[in-house]
Amino acid sequence: MKKSLIYLFLIVGGITFAYPFLWMVSMSFRPDVEITNIGLFSSHFSLDNFRAVFQKIPLMRGLLNSLFVSTCVTISVIFFGSIVGYALSRLNFWGRNMILGIILFTMVIPFQITLIPMYILMVKFGWVDSYLALIVPGMINAFGILLFRQFFMDIPQDLIDAARIDGCNDFTILTRIIWPISKPVIITVGIISFMGAWNDVLWPLIVIRDESLMTLPQLVTLFKVGGQSESQIGAQLAAASFLAVPIIVLYSFFQRYFIESMASSGLKN
Repeated sequence: MKKSLIYLFLIVGGITFAYPFLWMVSMSFRPDVEITNIGLFSSHFSLDNFRAVFQKIPLMRGLLNSLFVSTCVTISVIFFGSIVGYALSRLNFWGRNMILGIILFTMVIPFQITLIPMYILMVKFGWVDSYLALIVPGMINAFGILLFRQFFMDIPQDLIDAARIDGCNDFTILTRIIWPISKPVIITVGIISFMGAWNDVLWPLIVIRDESLMTLPQLVTLFKVGGQSESQIGAQLAAASFLAVPIIVLYSFFQRYFIESMASSGLKN
């Protein structure tokens, strides 16, 4: 009886959290006259809202731009974050703890504070209206470094010492020894980085004005606030649903590794 109540509570909680998203997807296939209907089912399902969105904004171009930018950012964060995390967890050098403290301090600084200096740098470099402005500022982040460091701290030192005896340098140890056994944390950092780069709207709105370079979230935002949607709620929900699908698919494939990493490494060190 106790287990049944727990399952019932979890089912109710899951439906409560999932219902707004399910309603959004359902409304994207229905006319605006049914916007006040809270039910998920209707006899007037159609693709008119998606057709309207595809006709007014280049969604596929935005999708390709977002995939390219998010993939480049994710690979960079994993590569550079793992290198810094390995150095902070396994190498003994003067100032290591101070560097870690500075990295942790940057996590509490709001992004809006660095927005203007970062934009000035992009202008000085001539990177405005280019992929570099979208990729370079996000190539490394403090949270990814912290997760890698915490995970690497749990790897037995004997394994690393054995690799050194065999003549491996630090980069070889990282790529040949550490990376293959760090799949959970790599996938976790990858998912978090991809989601952050994918959902970013404010920074692309500032540095990108060329429609051919705009990311999908930027196009959807301009579609909503720029008047292109013409107050069609169904079309706005269709654009939002199209934006959410890649993240849901990504997490569905890698959720097991994500949960495993968060449970095994944590922040205990």
